Amino acid sequence: MDITTCNWNAKTYKIFQKELYQLQDLKYREFHGKLIQNMNSLIGIRTPILKEIAKKIAHNQPEEFLKYVQHDTYEETLIHGLLLGYIKIEFKDLINYLDDFFPYMNNWALNDITCANLKLWKKHLKEGILVILSYLKNENPWVKRFGLVLLLDYYVNDEYIDFILDTVSSISGVEYYVGMANAWLISICYIYYPEKTYSLLKKKILDNFTQNHAIQKIIESTRVSKKEKEIIRKLRHI
Repeated sequence: MDITTCNWNAKTYKIFQKELYQLQDLKYREFHGKLIQNMNSLIGIRTPILKEIAKKIAHNQPEEFLKYVQHDTYEETLIHGLLLGYIKIEFKDLINYLDDFFPYMNNWALNDITCANLKLWKKHLKEGILVILSYLKNENPWVKRFGLVLLLDYYVNDEYIDFILDTVSSISGVEYYVGMANAWLISICYIYYPEKTYSLLKKKILDNFTQNHAIQKIIESTRVSKKEKEIIRKLRHI
């Protein structure tokens, strides 16, 4: 089928589902399945291919596609997420579409790839802050992680660094993938704003998980000097 010209309905979507399996790469399925810890819903299609599919759908009745999209496989869910970064919509509509998408987001890859593809967010940073704050208060850990990764992707700059460092201190590392995203965010802040981020780490107000994993990521970075790593290492919670 030609996804650039077809009319989306229940029948054409079923055909679309079947054709996804023709793009299966079994070696990639085995590799990626271990990373996302979910082989059951994985077809095994590389992300660049899924991005191309989402781009094509964005030019052919994307709203209709979203009426019929299923989430039987990881790939279908990721196409859904990627599509939100390609369709031409208002920012308020994007937020509504994300709210519809969140119930199907169940692993870090869906979360992080979708975040990185939301180019519209760059044009609405101030509006986006209020949305992110609501995400960080959400009980769904994947929505919390989404908020943190949005900060990482679009807000590590002069205007927002103080806001980020103030915000991350209130995020608990109890939920593993939330804590890991927070640690990742802090480590990136350190690379670009070492003095400010060091001041936060020196206070030791982060929970043990977040503090120690942020330090570990900083130590693993090739953009941090050996001398800095030795100083940072001493700030670990014991």
